Amino acid sequence: MSLGAVLLAFHNFLSFLIRVAALGILPVRHSPATAMAWLLVVFFWPLPGALLYLLLGSTRLPRERKARHEKAMQVLRSIRERAPWKDFHVDLHSMPDHAVRFARLGEKLGEWPIVSGNRMAFLESASELFENLASDIDRARHHVDILYYIFVRDAATRPLLEALERAARRGVECRLLVDALGSKPFLKKQAGTLREAGVQVVDALPLGRLFRRNRLTARYDLRNHRKLAVIDGQVGYMGSHNVTDPTYGGKANGMAWHDLTLRLEGPIVLQLEGVFLEDWFVETGEIPLGRKVEAGAHPQGSLVLQTVPSGPAYATENFQRLVVSALFDARRRVVITTPYLIPDDGLLQAMEVAVLKGARVDLIVPEKADQWLVGSAARAYFPRILEMGVNLFLYQPGILHAKTMTVDDRLAFFGSSNFDIRSFALNFELNLVLYGHKETAALLEIQEGYLALSRPLGIEEWNRLPLLQKSFLGMTKLLSPIL
Repeated sequence: MSLGAVLLAFHNFLSFLIRVAALGILPVRHSPATAMAWLLVVFFWPLPGALLYLLLGSTRLPRERKARHEKAMQVLRSIRERAPWKDFHVDLHSMPDHAVRFARLGEKLGEWPIVSGNRMAFLESASELFENLASDIDRARHHVDILYYIFVRDAATRPLLEALERAARRGVECRLLVDALGSKPFLKKQAGTLREAGVQVVDALPLGRLFRRNRLTARYDLRNHRKLAVIDGQVGYMGSHNVTDPTYGGKANGMAWHDLTLRLEGPIVLQLEGVFLEDWFVETGEIPLGRKVEAGAHPQGSLVLQTVPSGPAYATENFQRLVVSALFDARRRVVITTPYLIPDDGLLQAMEVAVLKGARVDLIVPEKADQWLVGSAARAYFPRILEMGVNLFLYQPGILHAKTMTVDDRLAFFGSSNFDIRSFALNFELNLVLYGHKETAALLEIQEGYLALSRPLGIEEWNRLPLLQKSFLGMTKLLSPIL
């Protein structure tokens, strides 16, 4: 027997073993949909599929990383039961029934209570965000904490980075935490200037090397997708903007990303501080609490808000649970905006139930996608969504990147999480629950602006697509649980 024949026989035998092993392992470790997606990959490409699964297949965090998350939460639990944190907790007996239900659910999931005494302002343009953030940093006296998925030094972000350098040089304690994958170019080539100025720059979820991974290194596509900033524990920012120019360096043929960020004042800023400090401790082993958290934030308004972080460190898919619960509770109207739509069965069923109960559900997504595979998989869900009675709108000017949801003019969700399986289960995300008519109306007004720049998509238009195109979209849909 020739060497080629021996190698071919070995390859076939190894491929057979991989397929058999996959049948025994994948259905046990994953949901049926995720297991089926991985089985398709492994059965068609056994060797590369098995290697890909070893790199990306497990959603479990390393033991040391999970232990650090729990230790940080234990410290924060003890602190928030003391003044000034406890002083701002809302008496749930004074809240409407629907708000009480969601306040309890949000605290059970994310461990942060509903708080009053807040003020907020929406910032839509990237330049407006960077100017406001730079101005607040220039007024900082004690500390600046910043966490972003993508962080870039370019012409648009230069004012922000220069303000950060000035703050560090005058003795303000500056911490910058950026995702190791999303901000990889910045960490390799641009972070040095900030470090020289005295800014502490740390990468979140470090990638490590393929076969030289440490006790904190998780799978490559478990990412910290949060976007937040806290100045002196008094002013906070959170939302969907990344720190980069609105075209992401011309990533999508020059199309601009359209985002939304909240500038916050009041006790809710303490919760943003806590989320940052938890992530900082997990990456560094340092938990600089004391002065920073105990100093607290003073009441600045009347708005009632709640922070709900999510990610693999939590027992459930926190944001997915909130969204599904809100859809089941909806009575009149729901408006959702998301750049990436890969719904799981729970989200699809909840949207359908909302429509069946008589609620109008408006879903706004970009017409053009910046990621062709994810965009194709999302489009494959369009016919089912339309047949359920959901009103689907395609945003025209560019990439609508704002992640928002309003329910019945009385409840809203806003933050970094897309309405897809990745954000629900794999990414560390940060979302805010807005309680009350005033809070929701401010966000709904912005959503109505998005609707005015969108066109409706009907089932007739979908039916006119060529059969070959529909077939391709259907194939990408099979991979959606692992995209």
